[in-house]
Amino acid sequence: MKYRHLGKTGIQVSELSFGSWVTFHNQAGVKSAVGMMGAAYEAGVNFFDNAEVYAGGKSETVMGEALKELKLSRGTYLVSTKLFWGINEGVNQKNTLNRKYLLEGITGSLERLQLDYVDLIYCHRPDPTTPIEETVWAMHNIIEWGQAFYWGTSEWAASEITQAIEIAERHHLHKPVVEQPQYNMFNRGRLEGDYVRFYKESGYGTTIWSPLASGLLTGKYQGGIPEGSRGALKGYEWLHNTLTDAQKLAKVAALEPIAKGLGCTLSQLAIAWCLKNPFVSTVITGASRVEQVHENMKAAEFADALTPELMDKIDVIFGVKKDE
Repeated sequence: MKYRHLGKTGIQVSELSFGSWVTFHNQAGVKSAVGMMGAAYEAGVNFFDNAEVYAGGKSETVMGEALKELKLSRGTYLVSTKLFWGINEGVNQKNTLNRKYLLEGITGSLERLQLDYVDLIYCHRPDPTTPIEETVWAMHNIIEWGQAFYWGTSEWAASEITQAIEIAERHHLHKPVVEQPQYNMFNRGRLEGDYVRFYKESGYGTTIWSPLASGLLTGKYQGGIPEGSRGALKGYEWLHNTLTDAQKLAKVAALEPIAKGLGCTLSQLAIAWCLKNPFVSTVITGASRVEQVHENMKAAEFADALTPELMDKIDVIFGVKKDE
């Protein structure tokens, strides 16, 4: 396993990490979580991603119990959580980044995770109704009080991140250091285009999610939505149109000769492709079985084999035009 600095910070994250979205509680209980997190840790993973909203807080509970059973040395791994959506219905407790919610939210997350602190805490989405300055101060306080070491953003516009950084620097506060965007062959906007200049100039880190496009890039949806897959889960019906899109499935099929030529699976190809981006600090992988963890962890072995020529072939498949 290789490790990369998280942006300009001194902390290093494994280039492949492990996240709990969708799977923990919904598909995996504590026993399964212990097996998967243990396998990832043994492979060199030192970053485990979570969020308050995942399974209504139960994902954090499962991860907390798993960490308790694994008995890993706290200094050897990093844990993150994210706040915004909320798990309660109060007017000040959902879809917000107000100070009250953030300070109460981190307390609840730490209780469920059974940790004294998280290493990273994210603002899970931007909140246009709360002044960014209020949010920056709250995140600064969370760090000052020892409940987190670093903070970041998820799916924020570059202009919003820049504003948060400027406010923090003006008041000598802890500034955000990392973005968590969706990034895969189908969804590139948060790490390409207008974001390139921002990442170059700020040195902002990224912990990217959904490298397999919710499983679409694994190839398992070529014949429809299989039983037991993410697309078959209750509450994820919103994925059906994407997972059965004929044009997208055709692009996945066109990747198969490339994967075969490299001697890897489609999943490994998709993850390795993400690692080629110089602005990626770590690729958050997910799994519902230990076997999937083992497969995903091998993806890094194929990153160096992805030559510029192969990367260009992938761009052609996905209709990406290079600047003249």
